Amino acid sequence: MTNEIKEISSLTKKRIIEYLGEGKRFDGRDMLEYRNIEVETGISKNAEGSARVRLGKTEVIAGVKLAVGEPYPDNEEEGTMITTMELLPLSSEEFNYGPPGIEAIEIARIVDRGIRESGFIDFDKLCVKKGEKVWNVFIDIYSMNDDGNLLDASCLASVIALLTATMPKYDEKQEKVLYEEKTNKKLPLTKTIPLTFTFHKVGKNIILDPRREEEKSSEAKLSIALSYNPKKEIWINAVQKGDEVSFKEEEIVRIIDLAEKKFKEVYKGVIEKHLK
Repeated sequence: MTNEIKEISSLTKKRIIEYLGEGKRFDGRDMLEYRNIEVETGISKNAEGSARVRLGKTEVIAGVKLAVGEPYPDNEEEGTMITTMELLPLSSEEFNYGPPGIEAIEIARIVDRGIRESGFIDFDKLCVKKGEKVWNVFIDIYSMNDDGNLLDASCLASVIALLTATMPKYDEKQEKVLYEEKTNKKLPLTKTIPLTFTFHKVGKNIILDPRREEEKSSEAKLSIALSYNPKKEIWINAVQKGDEVSFKEEEIVRIIDLAEKKFKEVYKGVIEKHLK
């Protein structure tokens, strides 16, 4: 049975490579075309901010929780952020219950780094009392259905969850967060909103937003986290290379150029709707 599965997988990969070589994809999209992006906010009554993002059939949920705790010793006036990813078995037969695996850890780290390095969260404004109390930002991401490209979907869901997050009330006398008392105060954010785009190399072709079977056929991937800087210029905040096959220099240059174009496209088509 195992050999049969491997053979089917090999035949599928060969067919995908041949099809891409003709400039086609099984679902009719262009090489660099995203599937339909759907966003829903406010899906969790217990989170300070939450969002559901669908890329075609791929679906993830991100929630933001805030708590007050001690700062890191080397950053006594800054809040903190922790990002986690849960690849739920209900989203794919390949995921199991238990501690996070390599894929979950990788997604969480890339999402975290893209947000952190962009300066999107103003951590200085999350200080309650220097050296003693700061706000901790927890971003929890859950896969609901995996049909490829969980990474880009997770980044988008996390960013929108942060954009919609509001601060709960903090009672300094009791040193307690009053979660039942909602405020209208937004999480302190900057305009350097980050987005991540993951490009896959399948045969000699570069594609964006792969479905699961395309993702499994990928020989290399490159994730690029970008944001606007205050001057409306595009920054590259983080880059992550995955898998064993390398990219040629000209491929990397092309991918960076394509990522900047896609950033503008998704920013205008999706992010701007949640900035009001």
